[in-house]
Order: sequence, then C-alpha cells, then structure tokens
Amino acid sequence: MEKYFRRLNYLWILLAMPLAASTSLIYVTNSAGTTVQVIDPVTNKVVQVIENIERAEAVQFSPDGSRVYIGNRSENLFVVDRKTGKLIKKVPLSGFANDLAVTKDGKRVLVCINEQTPGALDIIDTTSLEKVKSIPTKSGLHDIVVTADGKYAISGGGGKTLIVFDLQSEQVAWELPLGGNIAPMAIENGPAGSARRLFVQVGEEGFVVVDFAKRQEVARIHFPDQPPSPATHSGTVSHGIGVAPDGKTVWVNSKTFNSVFVYSVPELKLLGSVPLPEIKLPGKAPIGAGPNWITFTHDSRGVYITGRSSHSVTAIDAKTMKVVAVIPVGEAPDRISTLVLP
Repeated sequence: MEKYFRRLNYLWILLAMPLAASTSLIYVTNSAGTTVQVIDPVTNKVVQVIENIERAEAVQFSPDGSRVYIGNRSENLFVVDRKTGKLIKKVPLSGFANDLAVTKDGKRVLVCINEQTPGALDIIDTTSLEKVKSIPTKSGLHDIVVTADGKYAISGGGGKTLIVFDLQSEQVAWELPLGGNIAPMAIENGPAGSARRLFVQVGEEGFVVVDFAKRQEVARIHFPDQPPSPATHSGTVSHGIGVAPDGKTVWVNSKTFNSVFVYSVPELKLLGSVPLPEIKLPGKAPIGAGPNWITFTHDSRGVYITGRSSHSVTAIDAKTMKVVAVIPVGEAPDRISTLVLP
C-alpha cells in the first residue's frame, strides 16, 4: 500500500495559484515520522524540513519568529532555531506532550500533558527554557487555545470537561462538562481580544457553542443530513476546527463526509462544504484524506488542512471554496500551524 501512496504523491498536481504573501509559513507535524515540514503558501511547496523529531505532535512559535517549539510523543519540549532548523534544547516535561501554545507576550509555553490520569498543563519559561510550574488536571489534556487578550488558556481532553486557565494566577478559573471527549476547539473573539464564544468538538458530527462570559453551552451545531462519503475513516468523526483570522467564518472538518464545512460568523449559517481528496487503490474501497487540524494564512485567503490518511496537506482558496493544491508531506500529518513572520 505504501508504494501506492508514493505514486499518488507524484500524481497530485500542485496548482500555481498563490494564496498569500510570503510573510506566512505553514508548519506541519508528521506524527508517524521524524520530521516537521514547512510550506510556503505562495508556491504551495515544502521549503524546509526540520528533522529528528520523532512522532511530532504540535508546533508553535516565539512572537519574533526566531524559535519553533515542538511537542512530540515523549516527555520533552523541543526548542528549535527557525532559520537553521537546529535543536536549541530539549526541555523535560512532567509527562507525554500533546498540544501546546505560546502566551501572547512570548514568555511562556503552555504544554498539554496527555495519555495519563491525572493530567497537567506544564508551563515553560522561555528565557530559562525550564519547566517552572505544572497545573494538575483530573484527566489528560488534548488541545489548547489562548484568548487574543492573553488572559486565558482553554483546554480539555478525555475527561469530557472544558477547562479554562487564568494565565495571571496560573490556576484553573472554571470548568464546564460537555459530555464528550474534548477535541480541537476555536475562539470567536469579543471586544479587546476577549473570548465571546468557543467552538468545541466533542466527538459528534459538528461542534458545541459555549458562551464564554456565561460559562455555559448555548448551542450544538450539526452537519446537514447527506449521504456519507464512500471513503473509510477512523478516529473522531469530526476533528479539526478553526476561525479564520478575519473572524468571518469557522471551518469544521468531517471524517465521515471527507469534507470541511464552512459556517458564517457570528450567525453560524452554513455557507457550503469542500470535499477533500480521496485515495483510490486497486481493488480497495476509497480512503478519505482523514482530515485533522486546520490553519489559515494571515490574510484569511488560504485554508490548510492535514490529511492523516493521505499523507498530504490540502490547500483551499477561502473565497471560492475550491481546492487549489494537494501537497505531499510526511507520514500521518497531524497538527498544523501558521507562522506570521514579523
């Protein structure tokens, strides 16, 4: 089967349509490989490969773009020089690292500790590159986002509870049970960078809407009734969600339909969907791309989605809602993040 994937990689055509200025770079972790790949959204080609990061999970950046922070399936945070791709330091953690985020001032890296009970949010000081605190949680943490004003971090995982951390006191501020394992989530910004609503995936076909100020669930958005994709899939049926930087749309992946659905913000009206590539092997049922995480170019023109099964990243023009490139990457690409160069 592997040789067929390699053949498909060569057969996919990368279209020449640029989606953004070269001030953005797209970083892709390969969870079954040893690399993190960097895509230039102007050419939609891989322009750099960071090597020797086995089973990378998540990638984020210092505000000045000089450092890349990578979590992998180990008890370390990898700190890498962006330009050279060389390792600066491996920072010991309290457990297996999953997702991570960088505070708005760049002074701390927040690392989700997963696959253990209890879990934790580890806090790394970016000056000393040492773990300075570990906030315990009842279960492991899967994903994390930080509000635009830098006041709160929001996370969750297998405990089926949304957890909001106060970044000033470095304590849990409040929790909200949602009845399903917390997967990727996104924030709709309010005034001055506060959080107005959270869009949270909990293992259903769609997402939960949480009013941040009221600290309560206010809606559940389900994908429209339609025939499922013939492509097979595995894992959480709806995985990967993101609000475009301009705040006008939220994009939500579906493995069942092998598509990404697009909703308007704030109305949450369905605008349409974009089918993702299928892999067709001789004598086999079609395999869906396995859509995972989502990121955007800084100007909201380009949408990039990892395909865990297809070993590729799909680039979509946000205005036309059309696929413009399928970019071969490494084995089982997972989280994907955008670096906006200063």
